[in-house]
Amino acid sequence: MKSLELIVERIILSSRWLLVVFYLGLVAALALYAVSFVYKFYKIAIMVFTYDESDMILAMLGLIDAALVASLIVMVMISGYENFVSRFDEADAEVSFLGKLDSGSLKIKVASSIVAISSIHLLQIFLNVANYTSEQLMWATIIHLAFVISALMLGFLEQIMTKLKK
Repeated sequence: MKSLELIVERIILSSRWLLVVFYLGLVAALALYAVSFVYKFYKIAIMVFTYDESDMILAMLGLIDAALVASLIVMVMISGYENFVSRFDEADAEVSFLGKLDSGSLKIKVASSIVAISSIHLLQIFLNVANYTSEQLMWATIIHLAFVISALMLGFLEQIMTKLKK
């Protein structure tokens, strides 16, 4: 019976390596997103002299939004790999801090990034308010507030858990 238990434990422990497929998929998604970013940048560059100020602000917000999404992907890849699969053997000191995030801290960072991304989308909507109905504005604001409240609740719960651990 003990040998069966050891086999099951080894299988379960080894199954963490299946996560590598997801992290490599995120690497590929990040590469595709980088191509999309370059295309967006190219479109802005060729229109730089024809855009008015509000169009340029909207375009820049789109680039900032893309950078935040890309950063979120990198944060999840590095931290997830180090927390759930294996430690990096030769990690740079500048990036290895991401892997030191525990799952609670990672959730808070992800939630904060989502709120930042949502804020940019909401700002884009408000700068382009003529193209939206009152109902669309209301729902966009409600959805953003839901993200904000969720992030605050995650932070509050993490603070409670930290106090309980002490």
